[in-house]
Amino acid sequence: MKQHNKLKILNDPIYGFITIPNEDVYKIIEHPYFQRLRRITQMGLSYLVYPGAHHTRFHHALGCLHLMQKAVQVLRSKDVSISVDEEDALYKAILLHDIGHGPFSHAMEHSIIENVSHEDLSIQFMEALNAEFNGSLTLAIQIFQGKYHKPFMMELISSQLDMDRLDYLKRDSFYTGVAEGNINSERLISMLNVSNEQLVVEEKGIYSVEHFLTGRKLMYWQVYLHKTGIGAEHLFQSVFKRYKELMNTGMEFHLPPDLLYFLSHNVTVADFKATTLERFARLDDTDLITALKIGAGHSDFVLKELCQMILNRQLLKIKFTDQPVVTSKLESKIHKLQKAYDLTIEQAQYFVFSGAVSNLAFAKAKPINILTKSGKIKSLTDAGDRSTMKALSKKVVKYYYCYPKLQD
Repeated sequence: MKQHNKLKILNDPIYGFITIPNEDVYKIIEHPYFQRLRRITQMGLSYLVYPGAHHTRFHHALGCLHLMQKAVQVLRSKDVSISVDEEDALYKAILLHDIGHGPFSHAMEHSIIENVSHEDLSIQFMEALNAEFNGSLTLAIQIFQGKYHKPFMMELISSQLDMDRLDYLKRDSFYTGVAEGNINSERLISMLNVSNEQLVVEEKGIYSVEHFLTGRKLMYWQVYLHKTGIGAEHLFQSVFKRYKELMNTGMEFHLPPDLLYFLSHNVTVADFKATTLERFARLDDTDLITALKIGAGHSDFVLKELCQMILNRQLLKIKFTDQPVVTSKLESKIHKLQKAYDLTIEQAQYFVFSGAVSNLAFAKAKPINILTKSGKIKSLTDAGDRSTMKALSKKVVKYYYCYPKLQD
């Protein structure tokens, strides 16, 4: 039963009241494709580390819309030309920039559908909505893909200082309680400007940018790359790897039908026709939780243990090292697990594995440009504090290995 609600203001715990700018944007928010984001967790399994981290992609998208409205206001006040059509396109593009995320966001991006990114799927959704809304998203798609003749508009959506990052750092900081990510997004937006159709930051905003980049670096180590979260994500991914392996042997499962379809078919970007996109649009976190609960009662030892470990938060031990993990260390852990549970090597490898994570706060290849008081453009690397920028531009790699705690 279709309801016509004229609500145009939403209350957000981060920014207060968020205004929906026009009826077209509101219709997109009302669409089932967008409403689905209410059921997609923003931070994957981070709630196993930070219990408050249950916010969704829906929250984040609306926050980005709010910040984009602020950015348009600021840039227009500085005589940057943004037409009414361009403004509308910016709102639609930022609102839909993450619509292609699947269940549990980044944590499961390539586990349900391999080799298809959420960016690929975002375009698919935007094209479908564009057809449904009579071509009204054409300009938004051009900006989103970087094909519009004003590059600064794409940079507002995707760059090292975009509305996406300005929202998720502040929002994730709020819901996790990790204060390091609590950046002053409105201060940063107030320092934005445009020069030669490129997004720049006014010189007086340098320290705010450095604080933002430092906060991002700390959030990655403390939240996004937290060792417990990494281990939990590996387990979750292994659950669906095991499901696929068992299906290939002919075993049948009574899983949610759309999830079952993607687990049993090798779907590529080219396969995303209208019916496939509809199937994907019906997937959300509840489908994967259902799969965990079904697997937790299965007769297969590996599947049962993996599912129970996640549901009951009985996670793996994970250790970080400065050097790649030697094979003999992993083999020792695997051998002990084989002996304890009478497993094959292949079965034990589901619970013992290694990997690496990296953290780069600022990539020189995608510079943040500073507009000096004299009107010149400098890269942040040259304009900012050299020691600070050197630290932020250094890529840090950490290696890790995981194994069941019972072996400690």
